[in-house]
Amino acid sequence: MSFLDKFEQRVERAVNSTFSKVFRSDIKPVDLATALRREVDDRAAVFDRSRTVVPNDFTIELSQADFEQVESWGAEMLADELAVNVTEYAASQHYAFVGPVVVSFELTEGLETGHFTVRSSTLRGNVAPGPADPRSSRHPLLDIDGQRYLLTGPVTIIGRGSEADIVVDDPGVSRRHLEISVTPQGVIATDLGSTNGLYVEGHQVPAATLLDGNSLTIGRTRIMFWSGVTDDSSRGDR
Repeated sequence: MSFLDKFEQRVERAVNSTFSKVFRSDIKPVDLATALRREVDDRAAVFDRSRTVVPNDFTIELSQADFEQVESWGAEMLADELAVNVTEYAASQHYAFVGPVVVSFELTEGLETGHFTVRSSTLRGNVAPGPADPRSSRHPLLDIDGQRYLLTGPVTIIGRGSEADIVVDDPGVSRRHLEISVTPQGVIATDLGSTNGLYVEGHQVPAATLLDGNSLTIGRTRIMFWSGVTDDSSRGDR
């Protein structure tokens, strides 16, 4: 089953509708997903032999009728599914992001029904979607309950609050629970005065310099840390 097939099935289940039926707009969700994948391919920039960076921020410009159709499906849900589809596709092509993948919709005057355009940009953030193999990363990486995040910024905040860089849905996690700092001396995890504390390898600590493969726990959430591939090691086979 292709990424587009899985995407369409997820969207259909989410809105309890079959998109092959007739509706007000000529645009189907799979059309939007295909356009985003094409945009990623067209804008891919090769930085070196091991890294091809692609855009991570996408705006889909829609006509009035198409915009209303997307709103009726559930714009936020559809944007999230499109972002997941782009992330999965990028991983299959070994593309890299420098920030979180975001998809949004914009009403644009002058567009005919059934026609849309895609704008994209590369916006650096503190985290980005991580690869399937954590040891292939060029950045430190966190695996949080199966979701992987590259630490692309110097400081990453993890917590339950919306202001955190990585939001964790866990009542045992404070709004600003944990800070991960990438420094020349190593990657340091620091408890931000949380209610339930930080545990590294089962021991409660106020802060710790992380080693490759370390396990962290905040609330009921388990976090695996991977140091990534350093510049020296990536050049070692040249």
